[in-house]
Amino acid sequence: MTDVVDADELLRRIRVARDRAAEREAEFGERAETGSGTEATTAGINRVAFAAVREALDEIINPGAHPLDHSG
Repeated sequence: MTDVVDADELLRRIRVARDRAAEREAEFGERAETGSGTEATTAGINRVAFAAVREALDEIINPGAHPLDHSG
């Protein structure tokens, strides 16, 4: 991974990663709703993890897209 990339290519890669995280978030969301027991719990945890990744990448692409919630 020693290739030098310009800003446009970096932004494209971040968008691809964000879109993939959104897809995985949706997949795990479905599993969480249709599964049962440990499978549903694990899928729910994974959904939340992919949502966090997607939101972080969204924030890089579009600062301020997800206002911070400091309520705790």
